[in-house]
Amino acid sequence: MALTNNSNKIIKSLELSIQISLSGLSFCILQRDSNTIIKLRSINFEKSLTPFEVLDCLKDLFSNDPDLQNTFQKVSIIHDNDISAQVPKDLFDETYLADYLKFNSKILKSDFITYDAIIANNCINVYVPYININNFVYEKFGTFTFKHVSTILIEALHNLEKNKKSTKIYINVCRLHFELVVFINGELHLYNSYKYNTSEDFIYYILFVAEQLDLNPQVFDLVFLGEIDKNDDLYQICYKYIRNISFGTALNTFIFKDKPKTEYSDFTLLNSL
Repeated sequence: MALTNNSNKIIKSLELSIQISLSGLSFCILQRDSNTIIKLRSINFEKSLTPFEVLDCLKDLFSNDPDLQNTFQKVSIIHDNDISAQVPKDLFDETYLADYLKFNSKILKSDFITYDAIIANNCINVYVPYININNFVYEKFGTFTFKHVSTILIEALHNLEKNKKSTKIYINVCRLHFELVVFINGELHLYNSYKYNTSEDFIYYILFVAEQLDLNPQVFDLVFLGEIDKNDDLYQICYKYIRNISFGTALNTFIFKDKPKTEYSDFTLLNSL
C-alpha cells in the first residue's frame, strides 16, 4: 500500500527501508544507481515496547543518525507484528477485514486494518500496521510504501520454493519472536509468528507445528534466516531434535559498504528493496 504527498523533491537515487517491531528497529539505505547498500543498522530493545515507545525511538534515530537526514527517492516501511492473516483471493471480501483477524488476534475497534496482495500464491494478507509510525513517516517524507513483514517473507520464499519437491520449514529469527513458514512441494502450507523468551519456547513451537502437520523431524528440512548462528542456544536445541538444519542464502545482488552479519541476516529488510 502507498501513501503519497508531493512535498519532497527527489535529489538522489537513495532508497530507505525501515523494519519496525516492538522488539527492535532496523533500516538500510540503498544507492540504487550503484546497487550498493551504504548503510545497514539494527537496534534491539531490551524488552518489548509499546507502539508509542517505538515511535519515540524512531524519532530519536532520525534526530541522531546523519545518514537519515538525506532526501530519499523511495521510502518503505515494514510492519513486523503478529496481527496478520492470509486469505485466498477468491474468498476475500474487503468488507470483512476485522473478521479475518479477530479469531487469531486481539484487535480493537479503533485499529486501522489494511491488506497486501501476495501475487506469488494468489492470496490477500490482512493486517494491522503501526498507524502512528505511518503517520510520522508521512509527515516526514510524504510519499512512502508499507507492507507487512509476512508479505515480503512469503513472496521471497515462494519464489525460491515454487519449483521444489521437498518439505521445508523456514524460521526467520528476530529478537523475542520468529516467523515460521512451511512449504511442501513448492506450495505454502503455513505461516505464523511466535513470541519466545527461552530456547525451550523456541523448539516447542517448531515441534508443535511439525506434529500438527504430521512432519517427521528426521525428514523435513529446517532452514534458518535472521539473527542466529551455530553458536546460538536456539540452534543448539534445534540440533538435538531435528536432523536436517541449514542456513538460508541472500536472494539479492547488492554490493555492501559494510557487510551484514551473515548471508542470511536482515532477510526481510533487504528483500523489501
